[in-house]
Amino acid sequence: MHRILLSIVSMLGIFMVSAQDAGRSNAIAANDIPRLSRGVDLVLVNGKIWTGEPVSKGGARQNFGPRIEAVAISNRRFFAGGTDEEIRNYIGKQTQVIDLGGRAAVPGFIDDHVHFMDGSFQLLTVDLKDAHSEAEFVRLLAEKAKSLPSGRWIEGGDWDEEAWPDAKLPTRWMIDAVTPNNPVFISRYDGHATLANSLALKLAGVSRETKDVPGGVIVRDPKSGEPTGVFKDAAQDLFANAIPRPTEAEFEEALKAGLAEARRVGVTSVEDITVIEDSPNGSFTGEIQLLRRAELEGWLTCRFYEISPIADWKRLADAGISHNMGSDFLKLGAVKAFADGSLGSRTAWMFEPFDDEPNNSGLPMPILVPPSRMEGEVRGADAAGIQLAVHAIGDRANAEMLDIFTSVGGQHPAARRFRIEHAQHVRPQDFARFGKLGVIASMQPYHAIDDGRWAEKRIGHERAASSYAWRSMLNEGVHLAFGTDWPVAPLNPLLGIYAAVTRATLDGKHPDGWFVEQKLTLEEALSAYTAGSAYAAFQENEKGSISPGKLADMVVLSDDLFSIPPEKIKDTHVVLTLVGGRVVYQEK
Repeated sequence: MHRILLSIVSMLGIFMVSAQDAGRSNAIAANDIPRLSRGVDLVLVNGKIWTGEPVSKGGARQNFGPRIEAVAISNRRFFAGGTDEEIRNYIGKQTQVIDLGGRAAVPGFIDDHVHFMDGSFQLLTVDLKDAHSEAEFVRLLAEKAKSLPSGRWIEGGDWDEEAWPDAKLPTRWMIDAVTPNNPVFISRYDGHATLANSLALKLAGVSRETKDVPGGVIVRDPKSGEPTGVFKDAAQDLFANAIPRPTEAEFEEALKAGLAEARRVGVTSVEDITVIEDSPNGSFTGEIQLLRRAELEGWLTCRFYEISPIADWKRLADAGISHNMGSDFLKLGAVKAFADGSLGSRTAWMFEPFDDEPNNSGLPMPILVPPSRMEGEVRGADAAGIQLAVHAIGDRANAEMLDIFTSVGGQHPAARRFRIEHAQHVRPQDFARFGKLGVIASMQPYHAIDDGRWAEKRIGHERAASSYAWRSMLNEGVHLAFGTDWPVAPLNPLLGIYAAVTRATLDGKHPDGWFVEQKLTLEEALSAYTAGSAYAAFQENEKGSISPGKLADMVVLSDDLFSIPPEKIKDTHVVLTLVGGRVVYQEK
């Protein structure tokens, strides 16, 4: 593994510049640059362009500059912005001109939390998120099994039993008859539970005698003790050695599908939860090498900030990798740990039991037992200059991580840019601690309108009031970064922005908003999905706004978000995506 990481360093070598230094060297003012006869590379005119540049900050609410009409791009970066008349001065013989026809444009969306290859493979597998009954769930699986050769594993899934009439977990016995020749290992939409059929259990060597797994749950039939086929959190690892690894060709096919989806929805950068790993023959064949090859071959159309498991921090440190190292398209230097599970699977670690399961308060992950173990890992990674991102959903998990960050952060905790991924359920007294420590709240607004259908059944009204609490975070000066957790939620940022400004749950029961006091303004939501996410990856000087010197990532929309009712945001779509000043997607 040490050899592999050194090869990554060598592979990225000449690009090892910090975003802060690159931003300074490229930050240029339009009026400092003489007009060239050949002109800039690209000019976009006749638009309504929200630059995302802040002009002042009053209390908890950020104020942004007025929109502009046109922008000039040169050498893959924004060159100048202003009125049509001002920017037409930069048009020369070799300048490409795009007339936006009055359409609105925003900075390229930055999704601050995805599982990109999981989502990419999901595009090629079975999708069960829209199955609204057990019968439909089984039917879709049966159709998929018929389309596959015998022995091929069925993965993907994204099933959600809460959308079914009785809201009961599925079992392997439901699906065995329609999948007799194909092992099944399909995830719940939150990724914290998986359903396996009996054939998959057999291949993995899992039976009634299999012992429970620390940090996980094997759901068992209460009468027989037999596994029902549902495995939660760490128990999912029981199948790791049974499922064949995809081939390099399959990885490439999936990545290309995922990149196409990102272009379509205007995602120009992602902060990607990934894994650094060996192949059986000792060569590095993982995601990072594939991304680097895509970059060199010119088909990488999305920028990646890779976040690997916390177990890798010593290897990264030994290889000299710290936060934000790499090229404009591929950076390394962050690690992720899990503090707990999820609300849907009742494995989020809470101070009090779940309302609908009074004997269960969720569970901490093994790395938090005891908390000093997690603190040791956080302290070591932080000392090596590696950024920490920790999954915490339950209120106790969030509080425990804030305690650890307080201990490790020293005199200048905000400089570390510690991240808590999800930060879903937080005690009211802990919002101020997020702000004081400078901990980034990496949140996914779509989760609120999805989970809001049933969250109060799990935790009651009082605890739900301080859940998915974006306004409370901003009121305490917390850096807010938005993403999707794709494939847990759709990759489309406009759905997340719609969720942030309306909080209208997917079941239609809260059309005016679920806990309306937590809504954001449109500009606040856009900022969290652009500048906020750039800050979360130490890249605020490189991207996140349409500013001279920054990377020319930009999205043109079908509708002006500032002129339509908030409920119409979800119906808006992307018509043009630019990455580095290159058109990578155009609506047909």
